[in-house]
Amino acid sequence: MRRDLTKGTSPPELDQRLRTAMEAASDKKAVEPIVLDLREIANFTDYFLIASGTSARQVQAIADEVFERLEKSGVRASHVEGYTTAEWILLDYGDFVVHVFEERARRFYDLERLWREAKRIELPELSGPGVARE
Repeated sequence: MRRDLTKGTSPPELDQRLRTAMEAASDKKAVEPIVLDLREIANFTDYFLIASGTSARQVQAIADEVFERLEKSGVRASHVEGYTTAEWILLDYGDFVVHVFEERARRFYDLERLWREAKRIELPELSGPGVARE
């Protein structure tokens, strides 16, 4: 059974696990982080958190921070892909999937276009060094 990661109505309050992932990406200066709500159009997960890094090293650093912070709070990824090449790292948490791209790969795969029917969730103001957005 999938858990509802939002509470309330509009705008939704994000589940702490997803918020922790967003804050971790933000703290590593992720570029253009977005959250897509897939609940009405997909049956394999509820949300995508998509972010970019400007180099393979930054992509790995973002993924590492998300992974480590969630693990410290008792949340474990069920699957991780792409870490070695760091072009596109996927962290699967069941209810949500974190995609961390190198900028060129993000443009090429364009998940935002592929999942354009998904609702975009406005990101709350995050604590920490701020989110880099274009």
